[in-house]
Amino acid sequence: MVREQTRRFAVACLAAAVVVLVDQATKAAALGGLSETERIPLLGDLLGLQLAFNPGAILSLGSGFTGLLTLLGVGAVVLLVVAAARARTGWWAVGIGLILGGAIGNLIDRLFSPPGFGVGHVTDFLAYGNLFIGNLADVALGAGVIVLGLTIWARHRCARASAAEGATNAASPAAGSVVNGS
Repeated sequence: MVREQTRRFAVACLAAAVVVLVDQATKAAALGGLSETERIPLLGDLLGLQLAFNPGAILSLGSGFTGLLTLLGVGAVVLLVVAAARARTGWWAVGIGLILGGAIGNLIDRLFSPPGFGVGHVTDFLAYGNLFIGNLADVALGAGVIVLGLTIWARHRCARASAAEGATNAASPAAGSVVNGS
């Protein structure tokens, strides 16, 4: 059992590491090649590339509390590492790993980006129409939530199927029993 748990933890860590590496590489590319004033369309007005710096959380909420968001990010990373160590399935490990990688990617920005340590602004570059601008760490967070949601849904569906099968077997006569026709 310990070996399987270790394997699932390694899967979560690998997923997180890949997300962090890709996230930080794309942010570095965005810093080197994009502008805050000019948008490069990828899918017309639906998706484009434009540099932005977010002091807050999603949709810039809490932009006046960047230091608090950094502390919450550190706490979230700690809890996600514990959750990864306790993952009971491979898919759960993947989902937790994606969320962990996204959290670490944005936490790196908060810790080391301007304007200063612990109050840095997150580098964003994926412009979703006129709704908001995000980054690949945000995409990984969303993908991780989807993986976890699908895992819960599949587990619930299997449990319901097993319960229905158990109820059907309990209602039918036992094998080898004699049914009276009177």
